[in-house]
Amino acid sequence: MFRFRFLFSAYCIVHVALPVFVRPTEICAADETLVGRPNVVIVMTDDQGYGDLSCHGNPVLQTPQLDRLYAESVRLTDYHVAPTCSPTRAAFLTGHWTNRTGVWHTIMGRSMLRENEVTIGDAFSKAGYATGMFGKWHLGDNYPYRPEDRGFTEVMRHGGGGVGQTPDHWDNAYFDGAYWHNREVTPVQGYCTDVFFNYAKAFIRTSVAEDQPFLAYIATNAPHGPMHSPEQYSKPYAEQGKHVANFYGMIANIDENVGKLRELLDELDIADNTIFIYTTDNGTSSGDKVFNAGMRGRKGSHYDGGHRVPFFIRWPEAGLDAGRDVDTITSYVDVVPTLISMCRIAPPPQVAFDGVDLSPLIFDRAEDWPDRFLVTDSQRVKDPIKWKSSAVMSDRWRLCNGKELFDMDVDPGQKKDVSEKHPDVVAAMREFYDQWWAELEPSFAQSTAIHLGHPTDNPARLTSHDWITTKMTPWNQSQVRAALNGDANTGFWNVKVTEPGRYRFLLRRWPVEVNGPLTQSLAAGKPVPGDRAYRETPGKAIAAVRANLVIGKRSESSEVDATASEVAFDLDLEAQSTKLWASFETASGEEFGAYFVYVERL
Repeated sequence: MFRFRFLFSAYCIVHVALPVFVRPTEICAADETLVGRPNVVIVMTDDQGYGDLSCHGNPVLQTPQLDRLYAESVRLTDYHVAPTCSPTRAAFLTGHWTNRTGVWHTIMGRSMLRENEVTIGDAFSKAGYATGMFGKWHLGDNYPYRPEDRGFTEVMRHGGGGVGQTPDHWDNAYFDGAYWHNREVTPVQGYCTDVFFNYAKAFIRTSVAEDQPFLAYIATNAPHGPMHSPEQYSKPYAEQGKHVANFYGMIANIDENVGKLRELLDELDIADNTIFIYTTDNGTSSGDKVFNAGMRGRKGSHYDGGHRVPFFIRWPEAGLDAGRDVDTITSYVDVVPTLISMCRIAPPPQVAFDGVDLSPLIFDRAEDWPDRFLVTDSQRVKDPIKWKSSAVMSDRWRLCNGKELFDMDVDPGQKKDVSEKHPDVVAAMREFYDQWWAELEPSFAQSTAIHLGHPTDNPARLTSHDWITTKMTPWNQSQVRAALNGDANTGFWNVKVTEPGRYRFLLRRWPVEVNGPLTQSLAAGKPVPGDRAYRETPGKAIAAVRANLVIGKRSESSEVDATASEVAFDLDLEAQSTKLWASFETASGEEFGAYFVYVERL
């Protein structure tokens, strides 16, 4: 049923062997220039499930522009990602299993894409493409993990995993605010999704004017919670309750933006030679009670509702402009090798993908395409646990947590466990997973470290979102305002001192956007349409009397000036990879992590 091929390179990769397919000459003809190369537009939304589209049968939500795209695209109907945000993005952008990349969580230092990974941005920029990233990155906010460090030459993004999360600009809440435009904090006007699409459209116009092929990766934070939508989009769904109404309103706004983006491609006369992809990062977070396309589970689940998502691909010049379904199982690790093939660019040297080129399936020229096994899981822990929230998948079967077996041909809702009737299938899938796990497991100890003193990120801004701990970390600004603390909710950063020298550490309770003493409370921020905004939580005062800093073998303490906004430590450090702890202590001994630390090489 399956076999392995091991390639021992810098990445030591294992994947299921597949035959080599010959693609149409008009797709794969050798060409050393960029003339005629297709542009690529990828739209990835956040927390929108397979059932959150009217073209997939949703009886409430209306998505006319996406329905039109659906009708004019090849659809991968059995396409799978990870059940949560960062893991999907890591695999989607590299073609590697997400656990291989170091990204198996969305917080706690486990959402930073390992430095040795080569992204689609790297590959396409090296090939001469203009590369743009707009919206949600969620693979690291410090060097060397940011999109501008990973091959994207034009970037407009928020911080962390969503607008209003701890790494984001303080008090952002979907409307107006400020985002990072090519490393510079830039004030914006308008709704977040509109902003990201507008910057992407400006990038596309510039690329066309300069006669340069482009890759535009538009990854919206919507419809991720908290649910905030412009009221004109949520109003038609008011009967669903405020939460779902705003969830659907965010999707309606995305739908409109996709339509406007396609109008721009037509206006610029580039639509025919643009590969246009629409997909999402995991199962629905909020729409399953209304419609879930018959699937079991939602975001975070190892059942199909957690990780089977839409994937539409359109490329008229290559004949991909009429609606057609591809029912063969496919995966997020297949996207990079497929696009590299379609765009006729050189694959990254010394990299073997875990995915395969899907061109034969997409162009309907595959013969004897073999069944294969794929894996997805939802770890969301400090260190991966074997079989945790996992699914081993083939065209017909799903093995969940190594125990439950479902026959998807007769039971797509995964209601009946048939493991006892098919022990041979269970054994084969378990054997595949055992070898897959054994090959990946040695890499789990390769922690990602934030670089200190690097010239492109000096000072480095560290936040509690990336604390490594065992339970929880203050990953959004509401939790920072509430001063979440305690042993299980306070941790350290893995850091790399890039070169020896004198370093200044500024320990802060509040970020630099907030004026006044670190011990102060903060008033609640203004609400926005929809659910309660993170900034509406009042900021708790901390009666700190002492600040503590530990980096490697150095341990320093200092009294806190009640009027000061920060506590500074200047240290002479050698180049090293180590751990960094920073905290505030009250007179009674209660300890709070320093939620923001700014580190500058002087």
